[in-house]
Amino acid sequence: MAENYVPRFFFNIYDGVSMLDDAGTELADWQEARIQAIEFAGAIIKDEAKRIAQGADWHIEVTDERKLVLFRFDFITLEAPALSSHRGKEGAS
Repeated sequence: MAENYVPRFFFNIYDGVSMLDDAGTELADWQEARIQAIEFAGAIIKDEAKRIAQGADWHIEVTDERKLVLFRFDFITLEAPALSSHRGKEGAS
């Protein structure tokens, strides 16, 4: 019976508000879960581009059925010092 076992992975999002995945997703293994997390992050970046562009840092944490964190993807917006010289110039033309 163990040969029919399919593990469940949970994709939790933290962006100032925790969005915990209570249902999880059955996938073959942790490598497939990692790919799923990257695809999920891509969808979030696409759907939330304006909010992310405002500097909202966030991360996705992938856990197993025991709630053990397997890996985490961090998304951080950092502005280079060069942008400080551009601040205030928007709309000045």
